[in-house]
Amino acid sequence: MATVWTRRLQLLTAVCSAIFTIGTALQAFVIVDREMLELTMRLAGQTAAEASANAPGFLAGFRAVGCVFLVGNALGLLAPRGWAWVFWVVLAVNLGQALGVVMIPFEVFRASVDSYGPAGVLPSVITDGGALLLALVLLGFLVRFRTPWARRRT
Repeated sequence: MATVWTRRLQLLTAVCSAIFTIGTALQAFVIVDREMLELTMRLAGQTAAEASANAPGFLAGFRAVGCVFLVGNALGLLAPRGWAWVFWVVLAVNLGQALGVVMIPFEVFRASVDSYGPAGVLPSVITDGGALLLALVLLGFLVRFRTPWARRRT
């Protein structure tokens, strides 16, 4: 029975990782741009001059973090290989990305909707919310089977 769960969990992880990789790339390099960040900063109370001065540095840092999550999510595509290190990387990346649910200020979502409509928040909602769900599933299987990928030891 564990073998069936192992394969399903690995495939679920790979599919989610593909979706999260695309969502992270969209969020980091399409949705969040300098204009959207300036709007976010103005909504948070900065003046237009302050927002204009702060946005480039923040954007560079945001994209650097986005690249880390992009690579981490892409590594999740290796889940069907069954390597234990992939499990731990995927779990860590998804726990980190799930923090976006609570760490992203409301102004970012407001600026995304103002700039792109409701579609502007979809990459963040899918990647951060999905990462939370996947991390909980992975943790559940880890607790249940006491080993990565629900693999029973022989």
